Amino acid sequence: MRPTIIPGFLLLLPLAEIAGFVLVGKAIGLWLTLALVMLSFITGIALLKRQGIGILRRMSEQGQTGVLPGRELLRPAMFVIASLLLIIPGFITDIVAILIFIPAVRDLAWKYVSHRFVVVGSANGYQSSARPTDRDGRSTVVDLDATDFHREPDGKSPWAGKHIGD
Repeated sequence: MRPTIIPGFLLLLPLAEIAGFVLVGKAIGLWLTLALVMLSFITGIALLKRQGIGILRRMSEQGQTGVLPGRELLRPAMFVIASLLLIIPGFITDIVAILIFIPAVRDLAWKYVSHRFVVVGSANGYQSSARPTDRDGRSTVVDLDATDFHREPDGKSPWAGKHIGD
């Protein structure tokens, strides 16, 4: 998703969810609509508890050792995302969460995400298992450390010597 459409998406999603509540409420009634929302919330909590934070810890450990997080970590990570979407009240997010449980959708997500992983940093220096490239095949990652980039403070700047809250 492009960064320029994210604010619009975040503003329109709640409106779409409210419209979904109204439509479902008209079709099945208020109490069944509330029961469905509560059922999706409880299901999301149960799935999140089952998967736990362990998947995020494993991804972090693999990233720190320089190993590219593999497809075997995608399934639990997608389940964590789906469970978080189920916790959010609304039917549109529930539909997206249910789609995530379909293996074909997870395969499409893997094809989309796998070439965007960048793992930097290992025990023997900075290395990358995969680097994003532009259309011409050139790397779009600039890897700098403290010796490559250093900026001296400008004493003439109006912000020189200021700290947050001053």
